Amino acid sequence: MAKIILTGDRPTGKLHVGHYVGSLRRRVELQNSGEFDKIYIMIADAQALTDNADNPDKIRENIVEVALDYMSAGIDPAKSTILIQSMIPELTELTFYYANLVTISRLERNPTIKSELQMRGFGNSIPVGFYTYPISQAADITAFKATTVPAGEDQMPMVEQTQEIVQRFNYIYGETLVTPHILLPDNKACLRLPGIDGKAKMSKSLGNCIYLSESEEDVKKKVMSMFTDPNHIKIEDPGSLEGNTVFTYLDAFAKPEHFEEFLPDYAGLDELKAHYERGGLGDVKVKKFLNNVLQSELEPIRKRRAELQKDIPYVYEVLKKGSEEARKVAAATLDDVKASMKINYFDDNALIQESVKKYSN
Repeated sequence: MAKIILTGDRPTGKLHVGHYVGSLRRRVELQNSGEFDKIYIMIADAQALTDNADNPDKIRENIVEVALDYMSAGIDPAKSTILIQSMIPELTELTFYYANLVTISRLERNPTIKSELQMRGFGNSIPVGFYTYPISQAADITAFKATTVPAGEDQMPMVEQTQEIVQRFNYIYGETLVTPHILLPDNKACLRLPGIDGKAKMSKSLGNCIYLSESEEDVKKKVMSMFTDPNHIKIEDPGSLEGNTVFTYLDAFAKPEHFEEFLPDYAGLDELKAHYERGGLGDVKVKKFLNNVLQSELEPIRKRRAELQKDIPYVYEVLKKGSEEARKVAAATLDDVKASMKINYFDDNALIQESVKKYSN
């Protein structure tokens, strides 16, 4: 069986470092590993409209922003297919068929849906499209016969829902769809990077993000304002690592070479943590180190983005070609699905011949 990746993001704004360590950095590594036969990276604009239907310009404007973030972070159109979800109408038809295989009660138990609904405060005014987007995600994943979905921990319930839909479809209609598996980040700190304010989730809507495209000055300003240990008032005070956002980010980003370049007094992160816990290490020093680490990671991305922004028509051409290629694959999967469901009436010669025999007697 071919090894195929499907992953993507909602274009509701520029991508931030949470996206980067949660999945984007891993996507680039997987793309360059040569282990996969095909990689599809989706800009999920149709899904983004499920809770932004009254603001389509927001989605429209961010299509290119996300594409720029992808390519500046290292996604290579020669190795990965970047596509726009709404340009693949076959996904909508697959979603319609899959909806018959999922109950309302099952959707209500989806932890990701529950948390997102709570965060957005829909109350009883939940858009149907938003409520059912786990089914839409199942269509996205299965349309390209994806075996692997690189994603953060918050997407596990979505992939599990897709697995259930695949199992049920195959049970009823015969082996047709491929069961996908989630690929989580190796680094636990990357599973769910918190916001700079210490909140559990980095979110564009909460305004607690560091964006991949932000200037050096803005990144520094945000790092220096990061939440740490509120009880670590004096330098000599022992500090706590639990819930300390700065150290969580260091867990996600810091490498041995960063210590060699920016903080040679310490052998590594464990030694830095031990010093902080016993006291005698100030938050400012740690934040300055984190700023250097982030700047070294983000500077190449900023430079590539600056070059890409000089040729926006090229970016649109990449998206157009990728969407056209992806649509052919999704159309083939839809044909398989309709054949298994026995709703391919005009392609089924046996059905036509049976009808001829039935009505010629």
